[in-house]
Amino acid sequence: MEYIVPGLLGVSILLFIISFFIKDPYKEIKNELDQFSMQQIQEIYQLKRKIKILEEELLIDDRDFQTASSYPEPKKEIHAIIKNQVWSLAQQGVSISQIAKQSSLTKEDVKNIINELSAGVRYE
Repeated sequence: MEYIVPGLLGVSILLFIISFFIKDPYKEIKNELDQFSMQQIQEIYQLKRKIKILEEELLIDDRDFQTASSYPEPKKEIHAIIKNQVWSLAQQGVSISQIAKQSSLTKEDVKNIINELSAGVRYE
């Protein structure tokens, strides 16, 4: 019994000294995990930077688009005299494209005028 305690003490000291020379099996895994984490952080940073650049470009394009589309051209008021001329030319059988050329209106405007005035005409 006298030899057991000093024997265990000697074995523990020996194991303690050996533990300094044994390679840690988890050290490589820890290093690989740290490197992988750093790579992920760098990639995320680069992606965020690219997204920010793209968002800025889209905002610029969106602003240009909004200024063009959010302010539609105001509907120009067509004078009654021009409407009467369009109506009389239509009654004479002149084509819509010819009326549009003569009156400096679009074909849609001419069609709208003709439809508007033909709806207002009542046959009695």
